[in-house]
Amino acid sequence: MYLSDNEIIELVRGGTRHHYTRLVDRYKDRAFTLALKMLRNREDAEEASQDAFIRAYNGLNRFEGKARFSTWFYRILYNVCISRIRKRKCEYELLEYDDDNGYNGNMQSVGHGYITDFETRDMFDFVKKTLNTLPSKYQTILSLFYLQELSHEEIAAVTDLPIGTIKTHLFRARVLILERLQKELQMEKAV
Repeated sequence: MYLSDNEIIELVRGGTRHHYTRLVDRYKDRAFTLALKMLRNREDAEEASQDAFIRAYNGLNRFEGKARFSTWFYRILYNVCISRIRKRKCEYELLEYDDDNGYNGNMQSVGHGYITDFETRDMFDFVKKTLNTLPSKYQTILSLFYLQELSHEEIAAVTDLPIGTIKTHLFRARVLILERLQKELQMEKAV
């Protein structure tokens, strides 16, 4: 029997705690994917995901239901990951993109007809590989938008970034992927 997130939460709050495993099962893969994109380490991502599920369980009585459970949970996970990054003293850019790190600002140089030159499988592999080379802030936003299928507003709630910044990050990430695709195609055509 399918239960909504809110129905499961009410059951857990009512004392049938074992129903929380349904929420864990529902979100564990996406949570791990997001944590992995942010932390770039499988073991850390597993620990962060588990920690976030425990924190969400312990804080379930504070969940007001104003946002979807997934948005609330991803905010917890995001905070857990940020804390781990800070503890490792890794550099994590949150607000400003450094143009010296690869983005040249030339939006008009990106073409849109290159996708037809790749077969679908090669394209998927390329995008996956390229995604992993993007700055963490872009990986996180892309993961929340495309993999977790959160809206701009929900991403803003999770990351505590303004919606304009979310849209800019998505745009710049797409541009970076297209620029790298363009370079890859030029290299293949030269061979």
